[in-house]
Amino acid sequence: MKECLLYKQLSNNQVQCQTCSHYCFIKDGQKGKCGVRENQGGKLYSLVYGRPCAIHIDPIEKKPLYHFLPGSQTFSIATVGCNFSCLACQNWEISQASKISKIDLEQKETSPREIVEMAQENNCPSISYTYTEPTVFLEYALDIMKIAKNKGLKNIWVSNGFFSKETFETTVPYLDAANIDLKGFTEDFYQKICGARLEPVLDNLKRLKEKNIWLEITTLVIPTLNDQEEVFEGIANFIKNELDEDVPWHISRFSPEISWKLQHLTSTPLSTLKKAQEIGKKAGLKNIHLGNVWL
Repeated sequence: MKECLLYKQLSNNQVQCQTCSHYCFIKDGQKGKCGVRENQGGKLYSLVYGRPCAIHIDPIEKKPLYHFLPGSQTFSIATVGCNFSCLACQNWEISQASKISKIDLEQKETSPREIVEMAQENNCPSISYTYTEPTVFLEYALDIMKIAKNKGLKNIWVSNGFFSKETFETTVPYLDAANIDLKGFTEDFYQKICGARLEPVLDNLKRLKEKNIWLEITTLVIPTLNDQEEVFEGIANFIKNELDEDVPWHISRFSPEISWKLQHLTSTPLSTLKKAQEIGKKAGLKNIHLGNVWL
């Protein structure tokens, strides 16, 4: 365990976490929405520091990043936990693990320095904080990022974009690139399907662009839930008008069999993805990529 960086101590041993945009108020002995930050006696602790649940080497295009270090391999890590509860999650066995079962606090730790050394040994020019939400293992990620930056490695976040302004300001000096999921374009979708809100994600996308962090955006298109033309138009126009026409937009196909709670839906028709692509082009976007399909 490690004491969390961003929180306020309140009366009666309560705390307010400031790591993500939920800004959870947490009573003594309880955890935040992510399930991996616990109030112990009026102090907030990360339960996953040094405890990666996944370590892999991936093509950077898998993140997906198509325009940042293309053709390279990226050292990818995650811990359990997520501040969202997306019904369509394909990594739910680890992202939701902390809410389903107890975290193994006896697990052997892997230090930030060891992570960087492994990336170097495998000739990876970057480290990706991915698979689950890097915001919820901020302390671990940040310590790795600082060492990686000093060693000349690039740092990449694959994120839902719901981090707090405080987390953004803490990480931005060490962050080189991000792929952010823009999961839909209505508050209703974010609240019902993701357990979160849209506005903080949009704000963070603009912050990333303003700080010249390399940015790519992914939208998983889910039949009947976010596959309407007005959703595609909203996302495409936001990217064009609020970010930049060159920001890549990845439009990905939903597969029900690997989703957490949407197995009753069908796979996204290719025609729907192409419709989104057409709308993006009409809006003026220059880099649109279809994901999880073979053309």
